[in-house]
Amino acid sequence: MKMDMIEIDGQAGGGQLLRSALSLSLCTGIGFSMQRIRAQRSRPGLMRQHLTAVLAAAEIGRAYVDGAQLGAMSLRFEPGTVTAGEYRFATGTAGSTTLVLQTLLPALWRCATPSRLLLEGGTHNPMAPSADFIADTYLPSLRKLGVQASLRLQRHGFYPAGGGVLHADVAPSQLRSIVLNERGERVGVEGVALLSALAAGIGRRELAVLGERLGLGEDALKLEPVRAPVGPGNAVLVRVRHDAHEETFAGYGERGMLAERVAENVAAQAAAYLDSTAYASEHLADQLLLPMALAGGGEFTTTTISEHLSSNARLIEKFLPVEIDWQPLAPQLWRVSVSS
Repeated sequence: MKMDMIEIDGQAGGGQLLRSALSLSLCTGIGFSMQRIRAQRSRPGLMRQHLTAVLAAAEIGRAYVDGAQLGAMSLRFEPGTVTAGEYRFATGTAGSTTLVLQTLLPALWRCATPSRLLLEGGTHNPMAPSADFIADTYLPSLRKLGVQASLRLQRHGFYPAGGGVLHADVAPSQLRSIVLNERGERVGVEGVALLSALAAGIGRRELAVLGERLGLGEDALKLEPVRAPVGPGNAVLVRVRHDAHEETFAGYGERGMLAERVAENVAAQAAAYLDSTAYASEHLADQLLLPMALAGGGEFTTTTISEHLSSNARLIEKFLPVEIDWQPLAPQLWRVSVSS
C-alpha cells in the first residue's frame, strides 16, 4: 500500500519545521519528504540535535527513514506504529535535549500506556528552549489542555561541553480545546544567574542589571552555582509569574560578551512581555499551535506573530484539518485561533 506523503520545502523554516513535521507525521500516520533542509542557515542541513530528533522519532514510531545523516539536505520519513516505553536518547555534546523532547511528546501522550525518557546533551543552550522554560512554562500550559507530562533536571548541560541529563514522564492524555487569553494578576518577577565553573562575580554583575532594569530587590535576585559542573557555562533567567501563568525568559553567556549585555537582553524580553497583557510570549506562542491543533481547536493571546509561528501554522494545516488565524487586538497583543 502506498503511503500518503506530504512534500515540504525546509529552506526557510529551520529545525522547527522538521521537528513539527516529525511530530505530526507520528500523530497522523502521514509520511513526508523534506527538501532543502535549513538551506538558508550558515550551517545548512541536519545538525546533531536535528538528527537525534529524527532518529528518536523513528525509534518510537517504528518508522522508515531515508537521509538520516549529519549535513543531509533532504529527508524522507514514513511512520509506523508509535510504541510507548522507556527510551534513552543522547544528542552528543551540547545538542538540545529539550527540542528532542518536544518532538516526541505529542506522539507519546497519545499512547495507551505511559512512557519514560532519559535525554542526554544540552539543557541550556542558545536557540533552544531551556529546561526551565519547559518545566515552568511549556508543560504547565500543556496541562491546561489535558497533557500529563513532567520533567526533572538531573544535571545541567551548557554549550559547548553538554553533559546534561533530563528525565521526562509522559502519561496517556485526552486533549481538550481551551482558551488561554488571560494570565491574571502579576504575582512576582524573579531573576536568576546560573553559573557553571565560572566566577561568582559574573553572576552578580548580571543580577545587578536585572535589578536595575526590572526594578527587582535583592530578595528577588538569586545566584545559583551548578553542582558538579561538567564544563563552563552561564545562563540568566527571568521568571515572570501571574495568577494563571508563568513565563521564563533565558539568555546565555558567550565568550567575548559582557555579562551586562547578556542580562540586558533577557531583561528586554521580560520587559516587553510585562508591557503587554498577552498570555503567551513569542516563543511559547509558536509551541502552543501544534497541541491546540491536535486538540481540535483553541485560542490564545500573544505579544507578536513571529515568522516561526506563521510557518509552523502553515505546516500544521498540511497535516491536520484545522485553520489557524490571528488578528491584532492592540500594540503587542494578538489573538491566535485554531479551529477545525
